Amino acid sequence: MRRLTVLSLIALAPLLSASVAEAQREPVYTRADTLRGSNGPARSWWDVTFYDLHVKVSPRDSSIAGYNGITYRVLRPHNELQFDLQVPLVVDSVVQSGRSLKYRRDGNAFFVALTDPQAAGSTRTITVYYHGKPVPAARPPWDGGLIWRQDSLKNTWVSTANQGIGSSIWWPNKDIDTEEPDSQRIAITVPNPMINVSNGRLRSTTPNADGTTTYEWFVTSPINSYGISINAGNYAHFQDTYQGEKGTLTLDFYPLAYHLDVARRHWQEVKPMIACFEKWYGPYPWYEDGYKLVESPHLGMEHQSAVAYGNQFRMGYSGRDLSGTGHGLKWDFITIHESAHEWWANNVTAADRADMWLHESFANYSEAIYTECQEGKKAGAEYVIGSRRSINNDEPIIPAFGVNAEGSGDMYPKGGSMLHAIRTIINDDEKWRNILRGIQSTFARRTVPGMEVRKYISDKAGIDFSHVFEQYLETTMVPVFEYRIANGRMTYRWTSAVRGFDMPVDVQLGDAAGWTRIQPTTQWKNMAVTIPDTGEVKVSPDYYVAVMKQPY
Repeated sequence: MRRLTVLSLIALAPLLSASVAEAQREPVYTRADTLRGSNGPARSWWDVTFYDLHVKVSPRDSSIAGYNGITYRVLRPHNELQFDLQVPLVVDSVVQSGRSLKYRRDGNAFFVALTDPQAAGSTRTITVYYHGKPVPAARPPWDGGLIWRQDSLKNTWVSTANQGIGSSIWWPNKDIDTEEPDSQRIAITVPNPMINVSNGRLRSTTPNADGTTTYEWFVTSPINSYGISINAGNYAHFQDTYQGEKGTLTLDFYPLAYHLDVARRHWQEVKPMIACFEKWYGPYPWYEDGYKLVESPHLGMEHQSAVAYGNQFRMGYSGRDLSGTGHGLKWDFITIHESAHEWWANNVTAADRADMWLHESFANYSEAIYTECQEGKKAGAEYVIGSRRSINNDEPIIPAFGVNAEGSGDMYPKGGSMLHAIRTIINDDEKWRNILRGIQSTFARRTVPGMEVRKYISDKAGIDFSHVFEQYLETTMVPVFEYRIANGRMTYRWTSAVRGFDMPVDVQLGDAAGWTRIQPTTQWKNMAVTIPDTGEVKVSPDYYVAVMKQPY
């Protein structure tokens, strides 16, 4: 009879149920999914260079109105341009060179018939005027959209969080992950006495005759569209600076006014966090735009240079330790996780939503890195291992490409465990640190396919991790270390694994001290051992695997 370790039972139980569910579930993608998620003919011929966004926010009737000037570089001539704006928002007009253009709507996509010459290499602008009442976010940030709330003093509080569902839920743009402007203006008009905080730096504050104020922010760096944000409320503001790898970094904090004192105390962990991440990943990517932490009416989101914070000044994740180790209650999850996205999501950005592991696996791993910076390497490893209790193995981390699909939530703890295992295999912390910093510098301010990052890690490590990535990102299978012991020899292999899976692991043979590294494959191997037939083999918990002893 097969004998399973406790680790095996924990790992395989969700896998067995998931395999049945997967057999019954086939994703169905629509034309709308393809229009949103693929770089189709009306998108691929132009590259956005600048967005000039102006939006008036009206909390009284939950409506917005405004325009976006879309400046683009023509890659090759074409006479139809696709931009995106989600129902029920309404386009009032589309203008180029002072002339209104004809357009047609296909769901959330608009196709504009251009009349001006679109010469390759030229730069052109269209301006989209629009208005409406966007669908409110019922459960932000997960379902996404515009958030209309009141703070505890009944002051109006408005925010945005739209990763996944897309920025076109509240403003018109080229809503595809591959597209980032080189810079952007964000001019938001709100009723007095509200204050709006958006990305980049505040350029001007303009009082208007109708009892509103326009706050003009400017981002000088490339930025993903879902990172553009509105945060409008009764804010206080305090400042600090951090002397980092690229000089003086400005730190700006925007808590609700009645949280000013607690925010001053609670957000002191920002400096050690930036020090930790700069050590491991390289310079904070947006010195020119600064770092901001902005209190929000939702849990949090990685809005570039204006990180949204809604953890209510508690340690852990809403007061809980997701790892169950105690380490996660020594720091604020939202501050650490969402700020890690400044490197992993905002600086290095997945070119397709299917590769969101580039954002979330590395941000999850960053939680362990911060724990390590604070408490040592052992504590960081314990955090990773404890976080596995959230893994479901319900579906692959990477889904279909080109249809705006998002994979399993396992991209967080399972992806983080995968990265921890890769570091363990490399067994050289300085090399691993240089790889992480190298990813940040090589792919800086770019949208990148996940395959390029996978190849980069293997190339720089000098170890082929292609099967490791395939196993953990593209399947729900937990690799099983299967072994037998008889007459002084151990026979072993990987099962429940992709073809060619050959991940090295560290094992403890019986009561022997220390760990021995072996490299199983999907074919049986054998080696001499000094443990009895009844002896047990342990696999280091640094690897997310199951263990199964087979009788001869």
